[in-house]
Amino acid sequence: MKYVFPLLFLLTLSDLSIAQSESTFAEKLGYPKGAKVIILHVDDMGMSYDSNLGGLEAMTKGVANSCSVMMPCPWVPGFVHALKQYPKLDAGLHLTLNAEWKDYRWGPLSGKTQVPGLTDSEGAMWRGVGDVVKHATADEVETEIRAQVERARTMGFEPTHLDSHMGTIFASPAFMERYIKVGIEYQIPVMFPGGHNTLIAAELKNTSANMQMARSVGKKLWEAGLPVLDDLYNDSYSWKPSPDIYADDQRLQAYKTAKYIDVLKSLKPGITMIIMHCTNTTEVFKHISDSGPTRRGDYLAMMDPKLKQFIEKEGIILTTWREMMERRRKILL
Repeated sequence: MKYVFPLLFLLTLSDLSIAQSESTFAEKLGYPKGAKVIILHVDDMGMSYDSNLGGLEAMTKGVANSCSVMMPCPWVPGFVHALKQYPKLDAGLHLTLNAEWKDYRWGPLSGKTQVPGLTDSEGAMWRGVGDVVKHATADEVETEIRAQVERARTMGFEPTHLDSHMGTIFASPAFMERYIKVGIEYQIPVMFPGGHNTLIAAELKNTSANMQMARSVGKKLWEAGLPVLDDLYNDSYSWKPSPDIYADDQRLQAYKTAKYIDVLKSLKPGITMIIMHCTNTTEVFKHISDSGPTRRGDYLAMMDPKLKQFIEKEGIILTTWREMMERRRKILL
């Protein structure tokens, strides 16, 4: 699902030009000056069998190199058990405060009695972002975030980073404050675009001016010993080819690969996280969501040798949250 960002991330062109004149977080981590560094990140691991299948294949056989897990979801054990075969795989937590589908749902790990504001009339998490903001308190959100981290650790899975399913955490300054607090306390990197933010600014149409606040949060995370993103791309969900392309894997792969190459061509120097949903769809997935064709297209693009060849040809550097945190720790020594 697309992330939702509050006014905190809506930038003006004047603010953007100031941010671009400064050193990137990539340079601060020791990457070459002017380097374009990317994380090809797969959301929604553990959400379904098809999500696990596509995400793992995209990372172990394709060019994707990072993912995050929805800890309240039914297929988390399947993913975490498979993850043990790949101990160096970059896997974080897709902190989940929503259960958005019609018939396929889940509740908070904390339990309804602990976080009643996070549950709807079915006892599941709210479907919409706005409902979470309306009904849940920051204390409840923090309780659930911690429960998701602790469940991962109980399963022997140490997350490399934290991010937010549907961007719900970013829809409330109070929620985001707790997200940052937990990340700093656990010393787990948190997804936050605190640099020049070129692509995310274009996505959000540059409609407001609050860049200074975003940069101050990035500075706070950096000073707390965590790595920070320079930019974020989260618009692939809006790519809508004609239905006949969706019906043909070969054409769908060519379409999606070309779209990702266009994104890579638009990169500015720094570390950019590019978000996608790689799903190797089976007959079952259409009963969960109608987003299967879009997700399958992401999977096919990450498996396409042409995308890997373009990245290598352009000298774009692939990194992971694990590597960024290792680099950050070395700077602190």
